[in-house]
Amino acid sequence: MLDKIFTQRTLTVVGIVTFVILAILLVVYAVDALLLAFAAILLAVFFRGLSSWLSERTGLGSTLSFAIVVASLAVVFGVSIYLLEQSLVEQFRELREQLPNSISTLRNRLEQYGWGRTILEQIPPPADIYNSIQKSSMWSRASGFFSTTIGILVNFFIFIVLAIFIAIEPETYVRGSLLLVPKSRRPRAREILDALGETLRWWLVGKFCSMFAVGVMTWIGLYFLDIPLALTLGIITALFTFIPNFGPVLSLLPAALIALSQDPIKAVYVVVLYIVVQIIESNLITPVIERRTISLPPALTIAVQLVLSVFVGGLGLVLATPLVAVGLVLVQMLYIEDVLGDKLETPDEKEDKYAERSETGVSIKDDLLQR
Repeated sequence: MLDKIFTQRTLTVVGIVTFVILAILLVVYAVDALLLAFAAILLAVFFRGLSSWLSERTGLGSTLSFAIVVASLAVVFGVSIYLLEQSLVEQFRELREQLPNSISTLRNRLEQYGWGRTILEQIPPPADIYNSIQKSSMWSRASGFFSTTIGILVNFFIFIVLAIFIAIEPETYVRGSLLLVPKSRRPRAREILDALGETLRWWLVGKFCSMFAVGVMTWIGLYFLDIPLALTLGIITALFTFIPNFGPVLSLLPAALIALSQDPIKAVYVVVLYIVVQIIESNLITPVIERRTISLPPALTIAVQLVLSVFVGGLGLVLATPLVAVGLVLVQMLYIEDVLGDKLETPDEKEDKYAERSETGVSIKDDLLQR
């Protein structure tokens, strides 16, 4: 009897260890595909959020609403490309030609000063930097999955198709996921999946609003500062806004370099403009997002971004923030609430509390001091 129990426990332990090892190997060797699938889920959540909003306000069926949303987005995207294609192609070509000249201008200006020459001595030539980037592990991981034009098109096609299939019938995949959970825990599992969907939906809505606002403000500011390629730089800034923390810095570099090639004072104005735009975004748009989702700790977000950028590449850097949001929701609901028994505020409760504070004029700081 004891031998039978020992054998069963041994087989159980071996099975668990084998499963964990296989899961780790799957993540390590298929991380690019997993991240692509996660990106498709994000797009599906965005599609579904828009179609649900349209269905609730018009009474149309979910399938028809989804078709209208996808068709409308395709038309808007196509019309935008048609109207801006020539201008954007020319501006991006000009940007590619101006950046090397701007870098050379910056080096020439720095060589006029002793401290500038000291800095330049510590910086390798641009050709060496380019070669080292190509040989780096981050570049190889980033370019391995998206290295060729055909690869980019294939992956983009897979990304779109996955997102559409998930968004058309999300309940099919939700029910399939729930079947993997014991019956007694399925209501809680459904609650967690709903919370994840709500968090990602509002995060995406806030992020796209942030991207649009930052892009427009940057474009207008650069236009009035008389900076060349203002529209292109505004679009670049909007796209990089999807990447918190590092995106604003990366988008600032080309604008500052182009301004520096004209006048150092203009470069200072550009830096001030980007700082002001980020302050507006951080104090007006981000608080609205956090009222509907969870607050993402900056240090944790940056750490995950660095880790994923090193081990996965550019795709990991782009998707690090939504992955952190998903991880925090799982930790809060599965560990803090279910294991520790602490009750956390739901997005609706946070919204009601925020509205109550706004009506009574009580700030968060005053509320904490009262406690």
